[in-house]
Amino acid sequence: MSEKYVARSKAVASRTLGGEIVIMSAVDSTLFILNDVAAQIWLAADGQTSLSEIVKWNVCEEFEVNPEVAYNDAVEFVDELAVHGILQTSEHPLSPNDTGAAETP
Repeated sequence: MSEKYVARSKAVASRTLGGEIVIMSAVDSTLFILNDVAAQIWLAADGQTSLSEIVKWNVCEEFEVNPEVAYNDAVEFVDELAVHGILQTSEHPLSPNDTGAAETP
């Protein structure tokens, strides 16, 4: 299995409202309201940390969840947001200068 790295795109608008993260794609105006698990992935998506590490340290440490199930769910979530231009994915670490990824807030 190859590793997956994720980075937030600059082509989005995101805000925290009432404890929830709301994201809108500038590509297709799709709106997402992230649950607690999805928010952990979004906040950790720096392009340098692998998705498996994000799941291990940010999801499984915070929530009582099976690591394999959590990773599979995370891949599905990341792939969906990538389709909308909200996240960028790669098999190698991403650089904000190379990808246009948003810096960590």
